[in-house]
Order: sequence, then structure tokens, then C-alpha cells
Amino acid sequence: YEDHVAALVNDRVWPDSTRAISELRLTIEYESASGWNRLFSAGNLSIDIVDYPGEWLLDLPLLGKSFADFSREAVELAALPVRSDLSQAWRELASTVNPDADADEMTVRRLAESFAAYLKACKLDERALSTLPPGRFLMPGDLEGSPALTFAPLMTLSQGRPRSGSLQAMMERRYEAYKTHVVKPFFREHITRLDRQIVLIDAMQALNAGPAAMADLERAVTEILSCFRPGRGNFLTDFFSRRIDRILVAATKADHLHHESHDRLQAIVRRLTDRAVARANFSGAAVDVVAMAAVRSTREGSVKQDRETLPVIIGTPLKGE
Repeated sequence: YEDHVAALVNDRVWPDSTRAISELRLTIEYESASGWNRLFSAGNLSIDIVDYPGEWLLDLPLLGKSFADFSREAVELAALPVRSDLSQAWRELASTVNPDADADEMTVRRLAESFAAYLKACKLDERALSTLPPGRFLMPGDLEGSPALTFAPLMTLSQGRPRSGSLQAMMERRYEAYKTHVVKPFFREHITRLDRQIVLIDAMQALNAGPAAMADLERAVTEILSCFRPGRGNFLTDFFSRRIDRILVAATKADHLHHESHDRLQAIVRRLTDRAVARANFSGAAVDVVAMAAVRSTREGSVKQDRETLPVIIGTPLKGE
């Protein structure tokens, strides 16, 4: 925390994104409004704030999906026009693989590396794609270079149960191990004790990228909200249904807009979230939206164009701009 503050204040550069879990406890001393309670002692409220890479939240829906589900969805997404050029190398490689062939470590590694490269290209591309599981392929944290990340979806799947010792059997086994040994412990140890969840989304980047990016963002929000849906048959009922009762979807970088447009950004995110709530058949936790900025990096002004006075924002150019 102190290093990030120093980077902003002294070096005037944006800190690196979250790459691991960090926690902060705030203890708030307060005086009760009730005269009876105030008579005895001041109150204390402890707030635990858990920060983790947003990419890891993409892993939550995987807990309810088989390897076949994961593969089918990954292949369908990769073939979409907005992704097809970014996924071409992986799709070409995956199309040459026979799922019934004997498992081969080098083949598995090539497929995993190609699939990870495709996901990272989507993340970095100006198209601002959001639905990119598994999240650890994008932000591995302490699993950088680990065999736990050596698996990938398959273009074609065997009919019925895969043959023991086959490529598909190995991929399926490693996928299930990823869920068991990476995803479940993370959420069990760090998320299950929370009763509030804030989901930060870069709606501004998606808006600038166009309708396909907005549709992908909505898909990601739908997947995430479906995990917090209470009721029978939900794979995370034991994890969440008794705990998280409020979810805030926050659109970041509001300082990139004049304050007169903040309501419009919030309305767009509200509409996106409402559709995601409907698609996820979501009920239970209260869901709200807000447009916000962690740091205000612009100031507001106005310019005259013909006879109109237009509101604008003014930023600080980077060196060389």
C-alpha cells in the first residue's frame, strides 16, 4: 500500500495492477446514537478489505462446469468474429489434435501455452474483452510456471468417457485438479468470510471498443452474478448464499468523463447489470451500481465551438505527447 501511494504521489505513475492477495483491516471507533449504549462505552467496528486480481474472479464460474462445458464454451467464444484473429493460432493448433491419442506432455504444453497466449492477447487488445477464463492464465500469481496451469480446452471431444491415458483424459484430470487445488482453496480461504463484494469493471474501455466488447462484458458479469445466486442446485450455495448479501458493480475511470456525463455512464452500467441479473436468474443479494474513480487525474473545463459552450475534461499529457 505504501509503495503504491509513493508511486502516485512521488513518481506520478500509476501503480502495477494487483498481482496477489492483500488484506487491510480498518478499525472504526464510533459513538452510538443511542444514549443507553453511549453511557457504557464507545463502539468498535472492524472492516476487513481483501484485494485480489479481478482475473481470479473469472475462475468462480468454472466450479460449476465440467471439462466438456469449459471446452465447448471456450471454442465458441474463440470463434466469434471479435476474437477469431486473436485465437487463430490456438484454434489451428487445437484442430490438429486427436483427443483419443495417447497423452503427450509436449503436446499438452504447446496447447496450454498457445491458449494462454490467446487469452493474454485478448486482455491486452484494444477490443477490451472480458470473458477470459481461467483467470490464473492471465494473472498466475505464485503459480507462474507451475504445472497446475498446463491444460487447455480441446476443439473436439471424445464421445462418452475418455479413454484412460488419452490426451483428453489428461486434460480433464488437470482441469479438475486446477479447480480442486487452486480455485476452491482460494475462495474458501479468502472469499467465504466476506459479506460484501465489489466488482470493478472497465466500462469506459468496453464502450470505446464497441458493441462486441460491451456484449462480452455483460457475459462476464452474468457469469459472475450467477455464482452468487442462492437456491437449490447452485454449486456455490455453501460458499456464498449465507454470506454475501450486497454486491456493488463499479464502473471505474469516471474521471475520464465530465461530471455531467457520470449519470449516463452509471445508467449504461445499470442497464448492463440489470440484463445480467435477468439472464442469471439472480435473486437474493442486493445489487447496486456506481460510477467512480480511484484517483481524479483530470480537471474540468469548457470550450467554445461556434455558439456553443461545451464541457470538457483536461488531463496531464505524458512525456512525449
